Amino acid sequence: MKSLFPEESFPDSYDHLEKIFNNTYNGIAILTLDGDWIKVNDSMCDMLGYTKNELYNMKIENIIFRDDLGAHATKYERLMQGKIDRYRVMQRYFHKDGSVIWFLISVSLISAIDGKPTQMIWQFSDITSRKLSQDKLRLMLQVVREQNERLTSFADIITHNLRSHSGNLMTVKGFLEDEFEWLKYNDNFKLLTNAIENLEETVSHLTEVAKIKKVEATELETLNLYDYVEKAIYSVAAVARNTKTNIINDVDEELFIKGVPAYLDSIILNFLTNAIKYRSDDRTPQVELSTSEVEGYVILKIADNGMGIDLEKYGKKLFQLYKTFHTNRDSIGLGLFITKNHIESMGGKVEVTSEVDVGTEFSIFFKKAINSTQDLP
Repeated sequence: MKSLFPEESFPDSYDHLEKIFNNTYNGIAILTLDGDWIKVNDSMCDMLGYTKNELYNMKIENIIFRDDLGAHATKYERLMQGKIDRYRVMQRYFHKDGSVIWFLISVSLISAIDGKPTQMIWQFSDITSRKLSQDKLRLMLQVVREQNERLTSFADIITHNLRSHSGNLMTVKGFLEDEFEWLKYNDNFKLLTNAIENLEETVSHLTEVAKIKKVEATELETLNLYDYVEKAIYSVAAVARNTKTNIINDVDEELFIKGVPAYLDSIILNFLTNAIKYRSDDRTPQVELSTSEVEGYVILKIADNGMGIDLEKYGKKLFQLYKTFHTNRDSIGLGLFITKNHIESMGGKVEVTSEVDVGTEFSIFFKKAINSTQDLP
């Protein structure tokens, strides 16, 4: 077999070059332009399980996975036309023991003095472990996706059926009250009525939770944050006036975010109403809304001087379903759960700092949009 490094050409460095060639971690093969083996290094033999003589006496296509035989075709043609200097492909080979090996192969040409290509040099990197991990991850993602689809379908069916049943119970209860007026004063009927109303409320909450879904990028619209803040402030104006709450809007009027209009309405309104609801009786209530920017995001900060939250005690439960942290009788622990999910479904996140009897600040991260009317829907 002819050496790649003729001894007469490199009398002082021949052995050194051969050692580099054979001891390189990656497999290296020199092939004819027709794809026949000329020379392989030791790593190539270790990767495939064949001796050098065994490889030299077989066609390379005999150990290539059948579906990958055409992997080089288009790129090899461009290489020979001089349009590219090298290319890389992923290709599967059969080990001598029959197992399949994934290689990332880098291909370039060896040319004569006149520039005419005479041979090819292929460098093989074993990426089998990486490919198996990717395939496993892809399979897991597919399983999760299918499970989510089934769960979504299940949730839709359950909430629909529960709404029907709870609605029927409310209707029957109404019929009984109309037909037997004395039932209104019966303690057991009062317990039944309370149970039916609680069921109706629970079904309503579950329906809201079931509606939450991941929003695709194509569903996000360009929204002016200031306009939505002003709208929410107007919505709570009566409550703010009755509680003497001072609301300050320092939101930048030129900031645009990517979001879903209904979600953004709900998010701002929920944080505003919470800030008013959990005000302190020891001072004049105040809520301040302001904005800042970090790379790719607009941050809406909503700070109040209310009751505050003990984050050491409740921090990990703050956004969980049906978790409450104050004594208000109308607190059910649903609003923050839904709000957080709305924020995350639009690609954002929410952070909180708080101190008991000092106040709370929520920082809501929204994906930033170009503040141009050309980007408006």
